[in-house]
Amino acid sequence: MEMLFYTLKRIGVSIMTLLLVAAITFFLMNAIPGSPFMTEKSTPEQIALANAKYGLDKPLPVQFVNYLKNLAHGDMGVSLKMQEGTSVAKILFAQGKFTLSIKLGLLALLVAVIIGVPVGVLQAYYRGGWADNILRVITTLGIAMPSFVVATLMLFQLAVEWKLLPVQSDSLDNPAAYVMPVITLALSPLCRIAKLTRTSMLDSISQDYIRTARAKGLKTKVILFKHALRNSLIPVITYLGPLTAGIITGALVVEQIFHIPGLGNYFVTSILNRDYPVIMGTTLLLAALIIFMNFLVDIAYKLVDPRINIIKKGG
Repeated sequence: MEMLFYTLKRIGVSIMTLLLVAAITFFLMNAIPGSPFMTEKSTPEQIALANAKYGLDKPLPVQFVNYLKNLAHGDMGVSLKMQEGTSVAKILFAQGKFTLSIKLGLLALLVAVIIGVPVGVLQAYYRGGWADNILRVITTLGIAMPSFVVATLMLFQLAVEWKLLPVQSDSLDNPAAYVMPVITLALSPLCRIAKLTRTSMLDSISQDYIRTARAKGLKTKVILFKHALRNSLIPVITYLGPLTAGIITGALVVEQIFHIPGLGNYFVTSILNRDYPVIMGTTLLLAALIIFMNFLVDIAYKLVDPRINIIKKGG
């Protein structure tokens, strides 16, 4: 019952957050002077006809309410310029742009967690030793290097010089095409997770329950992996929500560098072309994904440590 109440509460908050994102995006987008139909050859009459055709001649509050009504029925509108008349839902889903970005992002997230947590544990286990010092230098460099620098270095060395990987990733139909984009997206989050895990592990080791476990004669490895690691994962889980947003944001640059026709690349193009329905659809889709990931993080708190009061944690 407690879990059900918490889940319903979080769902309500998530819906309100999504509506707020929609309102902010819609009104800021329309606050920019001009029209998506304005070109060198367009006349005021042609612009007025196009605005009337797509309902852009109505007051902004009316446009926003109409958009929400259509969205409630699954209608995200149609593209005004990039693929004129094509459904936004079809562009994002049927053409595979969203799927492509999700595959890339989830792979990067998986790599960051699977490698980052063990590296952090290894650093905590050998704290102060040569392995810890070397890994601290590597993780610091990984955080400091921007994604476009990592991408450029890999393109030059692995694709151009050594010819081990394809220069352009295109549709990611080749498994080798995933390597450079995934490494580029995962490197910084991986290093941050490693540092976070190390710090959290060292903090857990100094707690009273660890001293009690040592007094009982338990081996160091058992104490680290069975007792300390479980509590150390809580800060890492907390970081997974913002990490998802960071990977999605980073994908905007990475997809352009590697010529991946994903959601991020299309989002940038839609902004440059002032394609309002595509901007709204893409923004809401990304926002919904981030909100959903944060929701899963909140639920994961309880699964990792049942002692956490989920109602208080949910605020």
